[in-house]
Amino acid sequence: MNVKILGSGCAKCNQLERRVKEMIEQNQIQDVVVEKVTDLNKMLDYGIMMTPGLIIDEEVKSAGAIPRDKQLLEWLLGG
Repeated sequence: MNVKILGSGCAKCNQLERRVKEMIEQNQIQDVVVEKVTDLNKMLDYGIMMTPGLIIDEEVKSAGAIPRDKQLLEWLLGG
């Protein structure tokens, strides 16, 4: 699984990255690569106009907000 956190490094972007990594570790989810994307052009390629953005396996899951833990876990487990 490939997870991308899109953002410039703002507090919400860093918080989303931290939450995603915590959820992966706490739930022992295997074979996940977490990547931080700060390039504005790459963000625009995904249609992200507000950060943070969350992309899982090239599918936009959220933009402009930090999803609730329950939703994050569901996405990370493939739901």
